[in-house]
Parts: sequence; structure tokens; C-alpha cells
Amino acid sequence: MNDNKIIERLNRSFEYLSGQSIRIMEVCGTHTRAILKSGIRYILPKEVLLLSGPGCPVCVTPESYIDIAISISDIKDVILVTFGDMMRVKGTYNSLSDKKAQGSKITVVYSPEDVLNIAVNNRDKLVVFAAAGFETTAPLIAVTVKLARSRGLDNLFFLTALKRIEPVIRFILQDERNKINAMICPGHVASIIGAEHFRFITEEFGIPAVVCGFESQDIAAGICLLLEQLTGKRRVEFMNLYKRCVSSTGNAIAQRMIYEVFDTADGDWRGIGTIRNSALVLNDKYEQLDAAKRFEIKTEQYSSAVNCLCSEILLGLKLPKECSLFGSVCTPEHPTGPCMVSAEGACAAYFKYETYFRFGGDGRNG
Repeated sequence: MNDNKIIERLNRSFEYLSGQSIRIMEVCGTHTRAILKSGIRYILPKEVLLLSGPGCPVCVTPESYIDIAISISDIKDVILVTFGDMMRVKGTYNSLSDKKAQGSKITVVYSPEDVLNIAVNNRDKLVVFAAAGFETTAPLIAVTVKLARSRGLDNLFFLTALKRIEPVIRFILQDERNKINAMICPGHVASIIGAEHFRFITEEFGIPAVVCGFESQDIAAGICLLLEQLTGKRRVEFMNLYKRCVSSTGNAIAQRMIYEVFDTADGDWRGIGTIRNSALVLNDKYEQLDAAKRFEIKTEQYSSAVNCLCSEILLGLKLPKECSLFGSVCTPEHPTGPCMVSAEGACAAYFKYETYFRFGGDGRNG
């Protein structure tokens, strides 16, 4: 179906709204960015509100994790290695970028393979890989862990903040404050764990849900199908519209890597709190590579003194523009909250793209 036909079909679905308010959440940060970049948000009528969810791993990494990473970077003969988008996330007081500027040995890498090379080339140092992400990243981290073991790299350790997406979706849908009517499921995660993994959204919570791709026509088609179900033109069902990349059962090899290396545990989410069984942690076989256990660093958790609404934004309770700090105190150059740090954070995406469409729409959605 071409773009014009999708838009025509989308417009026809608007005719059946009859003034009802519809709240659709996209969970994935890549979807949030694509929706804002394409301007889809601005062709929707006022009855349809698109909300961003907690699908940005940088945004949900807790302050305590950053504090531990900073403490490790202060240890003599330690090289802390991380992905670049984690550098500016604030802990209780500082970010890794702040510590690097103060002289701490912190190195940015672009792939887990780089971590192995750093460990090989620095056998007289202890190398700690600070790795955050969802099920999309977990298989790569798992392979790196297995390679570290098989190559005898006893100087390489892992500080993980890996999250599972299903528990946080359940958390949101069970929250009485958040009246979500439909959901766009995360396509990247679905490619690993399978589309069927998200069927519970419809079967248990009774709302339509789709897995869709990241092109504008993919997202528009997904919204169209959701609206047709919500307005009674189609029966409510779960649908996979991203079959070119997402199978019903997912990537069996990637899943096996996750199961071989990680166990599930309760996980802390920035601005949300502890969610049961939402984290992936190194299992007993690989726990000797766990940096948190190796260095036995204890941190206290503090409440942020900054009146930032990132927690409400991550849960779909608020839009970025409703935060008093947005665009003034908090900008991509000087982020206050985590949602402004990553390019896939809701606040950063709003800040970058809303001006493109501000005068073409009424500003309601952005």
C-alpha cells in the first residue's frame, strides 16, 4: 500500500471517532523519534493523542547504576568502557562525561567487540564494560561475555543494566492513572523475542496492539489499524505488520544467547522504581564476571532535587512540553533529565523536531 492510500485510509478512520478521546502509546524510542521526525503526530485529529513509553534504555537507567559506574571509574588501574549515549546521563551528582573531564579513565566504544580488544591490549588493567539496553542489546552482550570467558580474559568485567520490556508494559497497563487505549509494540525487541510475545497486551488487557516498522508508512498503517479497531470498523486483535523483519517466534539464536548467560531479576527503572522480573543479570555460571560483585561497591539512593517530569513522561502520563524545564533549563546541549540525553528520548525528539511542524499544526501533540 503506497503512502497516499495509507493517508486516505487514515483520514477515513477519523470520521468514526465521534469525539471520543484515544490514547495510543508507542513504547520504543525509535518509534517516538520517527513519529516526530515524519510529522505523523500533526496530521492526527485532536481526539488522538500519541504518548511515548519507557522504550529508551538510556532514559530508564537509574541514578544508582551511574553512581556505581562512576565509583568504579575512580578505582586505580580500571578502565571503564561504555557506549557513547550513556556518557551524559546524570547519576546523583555527576555523569560519566563529567568524570572523564576530571581525568577518570573512561572509554567510549561502538560495539562489544571493541571491549574485547581493549581487554586484550590492557592485560595489566581491569576493564569494566558498562552495558545498558533491552532484549535487542542483550544477545550482543551475552556473546561478549561468552567470548571473554572462552578467551581467558580474566581482566574483563561487566556492569549490566539490561531490561526486559514485557514487565514494564504490564506495569503501565496496570497503572490506573494511565488510560492507554492501544499500543504500538517495539519492533526492535520484537525481532529478537518474537511478535507473539506481545499478544498478551490484547488478550489480557483487551486493547488492540500492533508490531510495526519504523518507516513513516509503517507507523501510519499501524495507527490506521488501531483506529479502525477502536472505532468499531474492525474487531479488536493483535497484529504483526512488520513481518519482513519480525517473525512470530523471534530469533532463536539470539534468545539462546540470552538464556545461556542471563537470569531474570527485579530491576530498577529511573523515575519508575523497582519492577519485578524486569532485569537481566549474569547467571551463576558467569557471576564472577559481574563488576558489581567484583568491586563490592555500595551506593545510597537519593531523590533528585531537580523538578523534572521525566518519570511521568516515561509512563505516558505527561508530554515533554508539560515540563517547566523543557526547552529552557533542559535542552539537548544541557540536559537536566535522562529523556533529553538520548536522541531517542522523548524530550530530545520533541525538542529537535517540533519546530519543523509547530506552525503546521495546533501544537497539541508536540
